[in-house]
Amino acid sequence: MSAVEKRSVTIRGHRTSYSLEKPFYDDLVAIAAARQLTLAALVAEVDETRPRDTNLSSALRLYVLESAKRGTSL
Repeated sequence: MSAVEKRSVTIRGHRTSYSLEKPFYDDLVAIAAARQLTLAALVAEVDETRPRDTNLSSALRLYVLESAKRGTSL
């Protein structure tokens, strides 16, 4: 299992952080590139649409999982 790494990002002018395992992070970077978005823009999009009772790290993992299920992750 890959170690969890904490990363920081600025979303709508404020700093926040999320923790992801390397495979999730790598897929998130690939999704952002495929959609021609910056990683920060993609994280902000997921943050905007996530249920408020779901933390950002979990929402990002679920986003990557859903993309993989749809075959759109890479």
